[in-house]
Amino acid sequence: MNFSENSRIWIYQSNRELNADEVFRMEHILNDFTSEWTAHNNQLKAKAQIRYNRFIILTVDESQAGVTGCSIDKSVTLMKSLEHEFHINLFDRFNTAYRTADGIASASRSEFEELIKQGVVNADTIVFNNLVNTLKDLDTKWEVPFKNSWHNQVFGALVIA
Repeated sequence: MNFSENSRIWIYQSNRELNADEVFRMEHILNDFTSEWTAHNNQLKAKAQIRYNRFIILTVDESQAGVTGCSIDKSVTLMKSLEHEFHINLFDRFNTAYRTADGIASASRSEFEELIKQGVVNADTIVFNNLVNTLKDLDTKWEVPFKNSWHNQVFGALVIA
């Protein structure tokens, strides 16, 4: 199934990496959800994916039917149930993910500030901008250097050039 680059997306970041069994189980739950996800009894053209064993991405191509407040509420309810079942946090917007030499790590706001002060995170560190809201932006603006992200507006004063 092809999706328009203008398809809407929602990114939920886990506070920890999911193991292979968790990803497998979660993918089944997500696929069941998206195959039956509706808005005012209209089937949504939707899909879900898990990237890097950490990010859940819901996609809706609104060319078939548009999302509504109620359909978004259904997805939030699903995410809260996943939090409970898998003992993860998907709603902490200051749990910041970034690339390291070993892969992807995440840190709380205070931990991230400390990593910046220590120089572990710098202007060129790749961070994940989970605020992107289209498939096109996912491909072009999701994984970006710190200096080009919203993170720079919040934490930039701490970066030592």
